[in-house]
Amino acid sequence: MTTADIHTESFDPNHPATWYRQQLLDNVLPFWLQHAWDTEHGGLFTSLDRDGTVYDTDKSIWFQGRAGWLLGTLCHQLEPRPEWLTACRSCVNFLQQHGFDRDGRMFFSVTREGRPLRKRRYVFSEMFAAMAFAAYAAVVKDETIGRQAIQLFEQACERLTTPGGVEPKTGVSTRPTRSFSGPMIILGTAQALRAALHSSPWFAAAVQKRLESWIDRSIEEIQTYFMRPELEAVLETVLADGQTFLQQAEGRLINPGHVLEGAWFVMLEGVHRGQPERIQIGLDMLRWTWCQGWDPQYGGILYFRDVLGKPSPEYWHDMKFWWPQCEAIIATLMAWRITGESEYREWYLQCHGWAFQHFADPLHGEWFGWLRRDGEPTHHAKGSLWKGPFHLPRMLMFGAGLGYDGIFASSTSIL
Repeated sequence: MTTADIHTESFDPNHPATWYRQQLLDNVLPFWLQHAWDTEHGGLFTSLDRDGTVYDTDKSIWFQGRAGWLLGTLCHQLEPRPEWLTACRSCVNFLQQHGFDRDGRMFFSVTREGRPLRKRRYVFSEMFAAMAFAAYAAVVKDETIGRQAIQLFEQACERLTTPGGVEPKTGVSTRPTRSFSGPMIILGTAQALRAALHSSPWFAAAVQKRLESWIDRSIEEIQTYFMRPELEAVLETVLADGQTFLQQAEGRLINPGHVLEGAWFVMLEGVHRGQPERIQIGLDMLRWTWCQGWDPQYGGILYFRDVLGKPSPEYWHDMKFWWPQCEAIIATLMAWRITGESEYREWYLQCHGWAFQHFADPLHGEWFGWLRRDGEPTHHAKGSLWKGPFHLPRMLMFGAGLGYDGIFASSTSIL
């Protein structure tokens, strides 16, 4: 199946699971499996041109983890196809052999052979590696690597939540801040680990309790510090006290993609644990962000917005990146499935239609990554150190009903 089928009768918005599954298995995943894997040194390349040609051999540690998680999850949720398991194992082995510095922290990028290039202050490499280890452990039933996933996650959480654990961007004594990305990555990673490992014999109630404690803490932090009802906004950066509004540009910044991703994490937790109040939190996050993030002139989700409508200092603020569209599709589809409300259905169809019309490549498959505001690609690359097999295939996987609770495959409201 090619993306030429996108706007034909083959897509039924009331029953999209089969279509998403075909896009995942026949279009997007083959692009990466055919072109990305390094059979000589292990792991995968992500800097692929339109036709899959590798244009840069440096490797993203983020994407060794993200791709390992995706393939391990598909093996666990669908079937352990040999090519998927082989590629997953290649990512996991590459992470274990080349991803870690001597202090136990992980690199951000390495050479093709695995020699270190760059190490960032964040813990995202560790979080994505933990997800990959957990997904792989679930498939091959390896308790050691499953426990390594939990340990790596908890170490990253402690570092992220301990004052001074992550070097701040600005002077703490001058302007102490906190970032939405912290609780969001903890929340999403904990959910991924729980989903992968919950049926493992060694996965005790105490382990689940620890994961859900991090989940609860993250949702509470999002609600307490970042959700601002008076602005009808979820802010990306706030002052540490959570009370005083940061008037500078960074305090006014809205990152719609981040908020939409966080919104469906929160809704998913509400569904998983039968907590309507958390579903409502996620719906509020979605509603506020849709009103601010959707481009009424050209369509699509904008990259950054200023909550007060002032100029954004980010030069890419009005571009359309691939990943916020994917998060918008998941969030709106989930909201529609949960509530049955026609407004969410309309938002979902707008997201889906605009994204597949503008990002999908009918010639070589997969999606372009970077569009101007009017929907024209800035170039035709399919990947970089920041774009690889994660946001798009995850959206297709969840849309196909292969997500953590399979609720996307439902055609009726679950509330």
